[in-house]
Amino acid sequence: MLLAFGVSVSLAGCGRGAPERATRIPVVTTTAVEPAVFGQGIEAIATLEAARSVQLASQATGRVLQLQIRQGQSVRPGQVLLVLDQTQLQAEVASLRAQMQTDRLNHERYERLVREGAASAIQRDQYRQAAMASRAALVAREADLAFRTVRAPQAGVIGEINLKAGDVLQAGVPFTRLVSNSDQLAEIELPANLAGRIRPGLSVVLQPPDGSGQEIRTRISAVEPSVTAATQLLMAQAPLPVAGDQWRNGMRLRARVVLGTRSQLAVPFASVTRLAGQSFVYVIGNRGQLLQRPGQVDRQQLDSLPASTRFALQVPVQLGEVQNNRYPVLAGLSPGQQVVTSGLLTLRHGTPVRLRQDRARDFR
Repeated sequence: MLLAFGVSVSLAGCGRGAPERATRIPVVTTTAVEPAVFGQGIEAIATLEAARSVQLASQATGRVLQLQIRQGQSVRPGQVLLVLDQTQLQAEVASLRAQMQTDRLNHERYERLVREGAASAIQRDQYRQAAMASRAALVAREADLAFRTVRAPQAGVIGEINLKAGDVLQAGVPFTRLVSNSDQLAEIELPANLAGRIRPGLSVVLQPPDGSGQEIRTRISAVEPSVTAATQLLMAQAPLPVAGDQWRNGMRLRARVVLGTRSQLAVPFASVTRLAGQSFVYVIGNRGQLLQRPGQVDRQQLDSLPASTRFALQVPVQLGEVQNNRYPVLAGLSPGQQVVTSGLLTLRHGTPVRLRQDRARDFR
């Protein structure tokens, strides 16, 4: 699998001194191949669901007199959304209020007459009961009147509205949805065979659909007690720790649930190149290691270099999925090897290189 190439640095004029050759050798940065902690997880699909999303309906039937909202409008708690026709109810409330006042005055008069001995306690109690009944009837009718004005139960954004002014709105029939996108839950669909391993507290990594590569980390807060029979999926919930207009109710995201961790050799994302579907890294080697796999290196040019020269050796590797800008190494590298992390486009197998700290040492 190894792709070998000729030395990319041409050495002009064999008579020129070593300092001039050194200045033409690429300077690279490296990092050691060391173990890192990677999560063992499963890829899944998550759907955002607003924790505060309600269907709006009226508690009374009536004709829409005023519609004071529009689709996409932000509203505050208690804001008036629509008003139903109240003409008949207002007349009934006015009549009941007059009746309550009459009954209250009669009760007060008989209270006074009983104290003076001009009326019986039974008569007083009858008027007191009448006053209480008329007051209760008024309160109930005033509540019915209040139901003719629909108010927002929470802050949020109005969805599609299914009526207009003049329509008759039936009690209990939703006419729109009020959604607050500031508090979202990720509903994660997981295979049922993982039911024994899914529990609250597991880490979840969410990736937004905008392709930015940003990772959002959260944890499972709840797991459904049953599996959906039709799909054999287990649903888990995780709160979305970020907010903004880009996060909308119903949006689907890629999710990764971390089931455990493992320690494995790792290389930085910046050290990996790919060619024809194969991953490669450049490791730092000496002349002997290069001669074991010389490829198309020009032996005459190689012999003209100092014995201490270091070379970039292209090595094919097998890698796992990237996590935190690092790849887990499945095969191809050993602990302690130095991999190149800069200037990869200028390198070929066998290119002589200098490490960045070497150059800094030369200027001291």
